[in-house]
Amino acid sequence: MKLRLPGRRDSAETTTASGADASTDLTEQLARAAGKGRPTPKRSEAQGRRAGPPPPPPTTRKEAYKRMRQTQASRRVESRAGAARGDDNYLPARDRGPVRKLVRDVVDSRRNVGSFFLVIAAVALVGTIAPSPAIKNYSTIVLLGFFLVMIADSVVLGRRIKRKVAERFPNEPQAKRTRGLVWYGISRSTMIRRWRFPKPEVPLGTE
Repeated sequence: MKLRLPGRRDSAETTTASGADASTDLTEQLARAAGKGRPTPKRSEAQGRRAGPPPPPPTTRKEAYKRMRQTQASRRVESRAGAARGDDNYLPARDRGPVRKLVRDVVDSRRNVGSFFLVIAAVALVGTIAPSPAIKNYSTIVLLGFFLVMIADSVVLGRRIKRKVAERFPNEPQAKRTRGLVWYGISRSTMIRRWRFPKPEVPLGTE
């Protein structure tokens, strides 16, 4: 039987304690290395860490105004890009919704007579200011004839829009206001295809 002095530990206990401490330290090190023992960071926090620390606050009024202008410009670019690709979060109210998108697809999938309106109108305008009376008369006849053909094509387009909307969205409240949808499609058809906004998402002949 060993005599134990006060304030001193047995060698076995010291060895056990030191072994336990070493084991605990090793476990904590492995846990930290593996990423355990702490909550998973949020996506915003992770993105913030990747992006680096936030910029320091502006020191002058001019610098603050410059940063505000830069932020507004970047937001305008983002909004325009989102609207161009047809994202409802960036589109104005008149262009939002699946029904309006269907109308745009119907218009963009066909060749519309109204797409040549600006070209014909420009040619007719040049003809009306020509000094020759014959050229003026021909220009007027061409312009009137074009308007008649465009009206007939718009009637065909309007019927097609009504049919497509009724087939795909029979119970949609927005689909019941067919007059507004038809005018929306006709007004889009009078624009040149590359100038339309939002941009066409379907090629010609798909509908």
